[in-house]
Amino acid sequence: MLVGIPLDNQQRRSVQPKDCADEMAHHLKQVAENRCKAAFSQVFGYFAPRLRSFALKQTGNEALAMELVQDTLSNVWQKAHLFNAEKGSPSTWIFTIARNIRYDMLRKQQNRKEDICADDLWPVLCEQTADPNEVEMDEQITLDQLGTLFEALPEKQKVVIEAIYIEGKSQQEVADQLDIPLGTVKSRTRLALQRLKEMLNDHD
Repeated sequence: MLVGIPLDNQQRRSVQPKDCADEMAHHLKQVAENRCKAAFSQVFGYFAPRLRSFALKQTGNEALAMELVQDTLSNVWQKAHLFNAEKGSPSTWIFTIARNIRYDMLRKQQNRKEDICADDLWPVLCEQTADPNEVEMDEQITLDQLGTLFEALPEKQKVVIEAIYIEGKSQQEVADQLDIPLGTVKSRTRLALQRLKEMLNDHD
């Protein structure tokens, strides 16, 4: 179901693979010109399972696959007027939308990953490269010292570090919370961590 359109078995059976391109193009035209829900249900019934299969292969995750299907067909409903049968088939147009949405999903996931795991986020702890026993001891010393050293940071840097490492927020979430640019959050994070590292070295 999408935008309030239920699909019954009869609707699903009414669209056959054979010579369906012209039929789908006709339905898309009806959606574009008349916002025809019956025509859209035909498009939905034909493409939804195909998009789901494509999305599962791409994501390997049922929830993400269904999100991609939903977003794709929502775009089809909203942008049917952009379809041009002279430039390509309905299948080509719809799967292009699906691939673009998939790329957007990947970018968001990658940005989130980089937001949390970038090299500048915790060099004080992550740059330990000695043998495992030595690392464990060094990390304990670092953790013991950080509480005192943290108080020596400028207030704006403390707010950012606390939000990221104590509250577990991403840099983007901190930027939104403080209503400042993401670049400012990253800059304050780098400066704070560099300062902590310098203070740790001074205490060695």
